[in-house]
Amino acid sequence: MKKLLSTLFVACLGGLIALSTARYFYSYDKNNTNQITKPFSHQNVTLANLSANQSSSFNNDFTNAAEKSVNAVVHIKTISEQVSNLNYDPFAEWFYGPQKRQQNYNQEGSGSGVIISDDGYIVTNNHVVAGADKIEVVLNDRRTYIGELIGADASTDVALIRIKEKNLPFLTYGNSELVKVGEWVLAVGNPFNLESTVTAGIISAKGRSNILDVNKRPIESFIQTDAAVNPGNSGGALVTTNGELIGINTAIASNNGAYQGYSFAVPVNIVKKIVGDLVEFGMVQRAYFGVSIRDLDAKFSADKNIKLLKGVYVSAVTSGGSAEDAGIQEGDVITKIEATQVGSVSELQEQLSKYRPGDKVNIVTIRNNKEMNREVILKSLDNTTTLIKKSELIKKSFSALGASFEEMSAGELAKLRINNGVKIKKLIDGKFAQIGIKEGFIITSIDKKKVSNIQDITNLLENKSGTVLIEGFYPNGARAYYGFSL
Repeated sequence: MKKLLSTLFVACLGGLIALSTARYFYSYDKNNTNQITKPFSHQNVTLANLSANQSSSFNNDFTNAAEKSVNAVVHIKTISEQVSNLNYDPFAEWFYGPQKRQQNYNQEGSGSGVIISDDGYIVTNNHVVAGADKIEVVLNDRRTYIGELIGADASTDVALIRIKEKNLPFLTYGNSELVKVGEWVLAVGNPFNLESTVTAGIISAKGRSNILDVNKRPIESFIQTDAAVNPGNSGGALVTTNGELIGINTAIASNNGAYQGYSFAVPVNIVKKIVGDLVEFGMVQRAYFGVSIRDLDAKFSADKNIKLLKGVYVSAVTSGGSAEDAGIQEGDVITKIEATQVGSVSELQEQLSKYRPGDKVNIVTIRNNKEMNREVILKSLDNTTTLIKKSELIKKSFSALGASFEEMSAGELAKLRINNGVKIKKLIDGKFAQIGIKEGFIITSIDKKKVSNIQDITNLLENKSGTVLIEGFYPNGARAYYGFSL
């Protein structure tokens, strides 16, 4: 009995000790759990509320945007026929017979494009399709089409092509002026021929300029992102997390030709204007102020006694231009176009690119530190408000060349031992005569592109701006090269 009572006492004592210990640790764990979970729960609620109210800023689920985008972004493959003039050796021809004087070869390229309507309109970069003899468009579902170039604009590096198909998936336009630095975006394209590639990043800056040297009058106001973009992404989509198109990926800043952290896209508000002009007129209707401008900085503003650091300084006014007509003078500072502030040349160019010759815009300027409002009627580069169609411009350009052309027969080409060419039949006063071209000259290539018929000359010169290189032969076999500017 004594032994049994002793065992029972020890058992009860052990149970009491175990119960007390369990209650102590349970209380400690409960208190510490509250310290961890309460802030975590509060944080989740806060983020959820912010996500509901500001989904574009805080939504990091990119799956819906990616699914919309990959089906509306296409792979573009191009083939360009090039001409290489071989070294002509009269001694070899004497001993071994007629020698070839030209060698034709194909140059292939690739890029991306964005479907913007269900009936087959596709936006891409001008540099993706420039000079292409064949444009092949591959959809995300592997269907392949031949694309037709509707028009292109070298100044903004935007081109529009079309395929013959209906009910295509497409991306809707966003508003590139409303996107903010720090906002999440996706870049969609085909880098290194890796189809339907999606990368994510944020908008790093807006209104970037001095990125490309695409034209003697480049229009640059790029959206800068840190989304990875590589060769092959050109012409692809930059979209918001809601799947809206806000830019066309165009360039990278790189020392080695591959992505190094910075990529640039043409804002979609510029793209919309370019596309509208190309569809309606076949060419861009570009408006000009008729001024020379520059950015402000602290030193320049101090030297000119200007109490501003943001704005565009008017350094010269073109005689007969829009600015002179509106009373704008050298030394004025442009600060606003319509309701939009412009703090740099690139921002002014972006706003101006939305208008056509003949449009009226309200401009705010500062003169002697006083604000002035002016109504400006925009004009074209030749100081008119007339809108001109592409077909009319081609006629005007051919008239300026001062030449009529004649296509050559196979027998004539064989006699000269060349593969292709178009003969200048007659010359009048114009650019050709001014640079020394004679009647009978046979044009074989323009800017290293093969010329086989009169339509080739039209295609190669219709969107050309800047220096043109013409190569060919005279009927006596003499080779000649000529250059001029358009």
